[in-house]
Amino acid sequence: MSERSPHLLPVRVYYEDTDFSGAVYHANYLRFMERGRTEYLRQAGIHQHEVFAGQHGEAFGFVVHRMNIEFRRPARMDDLLTIETTAREIRGAAIDLFQQVLRGGEVLATADVRVACVINGRAARLPAWVRERLA
Repeated sequence: MSERSPHLLPVRVYYEDTDFSGAVYHANYLRFMERGRTEYLRQAGIHQHEVFAGQHGEAFGFVVHRMNIEFRRPARMDDLLTIETTAREIRGAAIDLFQQVLRGGEVLATADVRVACVINGRAARLPAWVRERLA
């Protein structure tokens, strides 16, 4: 599968996102990226509350199976960031994504992420309707 256009999510850095040095605490990049992935799915018409409730067939969820992050530069309080999310490959039971945290044109962090589809705690094939919306 070829890469789709990236989904862009603006995020403002607040005091609560920073550590004692005034830089964004590393774990908060994970939260920003989670929001980016959620909005990427929402833009494709995949709403997590609907899939958890089984409104399109059998209930399922998405879990992060693997994530490799590189932190390059710190973000600081009041920075306006962009979380860029791009699907690299749709697999049988997983979606491979690439995410970047940007401040203007500057890359602050990157992540390769594999999100797996699970039903009752076990890996499961992505439903056909999900594949169609992500295609």
